[in-house]
Amino acid sequence: MESCPCGASQPYSECCEPFILGVNPVPTAEALMRSRYTAYTRCEVDYILRTTHPNQRNQDSETNIRQWAQKSVWHGLNILNIIGGGSEDSAGTVEFIAEYTENDERVSHHELAEFKKENGTWFFWDGGPPKPKQFIRPTPKTGRNDPCSCGSGKKFKKCCG
Repeated sequence: MESCPCGASQPYSECCEPFILGVNPVPTAEALMRSRYTAYTRCEVDYILRTTHPNQRNQDSETNIRQWAQKSVWHGLNILNIIGGGSEDSAGTVEFIAEYTENDERVSHHELAEFKKENGTWFFWDGGPPKPKQFIRPTPKTGRNDPCSCGSGKKFKKCCG
């Protein structure tokens, strides 16, 4: 049995295939994210377009999606965080990293994807980069007039600063 490309540890026939073929409705935003990733790996462009919200479908052409999906070599999907997007929710956000190779360059695509559910159907709404995490310095910053950390006895600004 062929394992599902989405990484959910299930056979493709029991995981994403029923969604892609339209046999089962997608129950959650995460399931839609996983099935869309799988659709890219299998070049199922109709599914990608069908699961994009109707108001957002003009963002890219079928030809561009197909060419990108075909020329990419897909390595894996890692779901990092899910906010909302459950079967009872009307919106959800999935943070993920998709690994692929394009033009002999390995890419780690990190995205925060937004999903909306309308009339019982989940749709991809939009995606973008996650907000950068604030850097927290592990030790106090050395001030210009503090003694230099090298032990010279001079002020930092006159020594290593």
